[in-house]
Amino acid sequence: MINHHGRGSGDSPRNPFERLHVEDDLDAIESLRFSDPEWQPPSPKTQFFTDDSQSVMSKNNSPDIPFDYSLNPYRGCEHGCAYCYARRTHEYLGWNAGIDFESRILVKENAAELLQDELNRMREPPSTLNCSGVTDPYQPVERKLEVTRSCLAVLAEMRQAVTVITKNHLVTRDRDHLAVLASHGAAAVGISVTTLDRELAAALEPRASSPRMRLRAVKELNDHGIPAGIMLAPVIPGLNDHEIPSILEAAAEAGARFVGYTTLRLPGNVVPVFEGWLREHVSEQKAASILERTRSLRGGKLNSAEFGDRFRGHGALAANIRDLLKAGIRKHGLNQRIPKVSNASFRRVSRMQPELF
Repeated sequence: MINHHGRGSGDSPRNPFERLHVEDDLDAIESLRFSDPEWQPPSPKTQFFTDDSQSVMSKNNSPDIPFDYSLNPYRGCEHGCAYCYARRTHEYLGWNAGIDFESRILVKENAAELLQDELNRMREPPSTLNCSGVTDPYQPVERKLEVTRSCLAVLAEMRQAVTVITKNHLVTRDRDHLAVLASHGAAAVGISVTTLDRELAAALEPRASSPRMRLRAVKELNDHGIPAGIMLAPVIPGLNDHEIPSILEAAAEAGARFVGYTTLRLPGNVVPVFEGWLREHVSEQKAASILERTRSLRGGKLNSAEFGDRFRGHGALAANIRDLLKAGIRKHGLNQRIPKVSNASFRRVSRMQPELF
């Protein structure tokens, strides 16, 4: 594995759908490091590609996901979270779940137009639409491209209920559209907070907002009448589970209205990516403990695809995590789930409005 500064993974795991695989010459890299201890391999620059998909919404058929459609402006995610279960989606594009996932980003440039067309064509609008169901809608390039913002403009105009999940303070930029939706009971925002340790966050989620800025986003959104809470996702046993009480306390101080959580799961080639991160950032003994505890959540496996089990796991450790969260939620007067949003004010907008795009 190559350690790229500012990246969650330097690994390039073999794509199971591709016959050919290019491997880094690790011997040559080590030789360069030996001759010059200060030498670092160049970090790959992020490349952006146009995604010409003719749909921007995906229907959900999973009974353990609390929304029936997801809105995905981007594929791949520059935040580079080492644990991200969505990394495998890049393998369907012919790339890898490691460095490719965070350095090759597909952009749905016409997402807003597609969204408006799809909503107008539907007999019934989605009762629950989540932005985004796969990768973060507020990754760094969104500051420049404003694809997610243009989608929120459409949603605000049509009053389509939406929940937003992100780990970027940038979501506060769009509080104008979110406030319009919230005035109709049609918006809620979950801010992902995995740790309060800035150094750990910088290593684990290298291009996401700092924990302090995420908590600030919770406060700013609530101050503008937009229901906001935190998603403690994922809980990584042996790495951040001891922070649950302090994270809940900080969330309450920030005015969070709700708390959600998931536990770590590592599907497919996310395993070597996360294992590589562990080798780089924690001791061998601690890495082994984290993986052992993660397996204990899912019957000895690092992942489970079973509905009702895949997000939180089962067994004694899963019960301990759940009880610890429940105790903190009761102590700080938080709600345990994201509030329901309403489509009661939905309206169709049949004419394209240039100012939205």
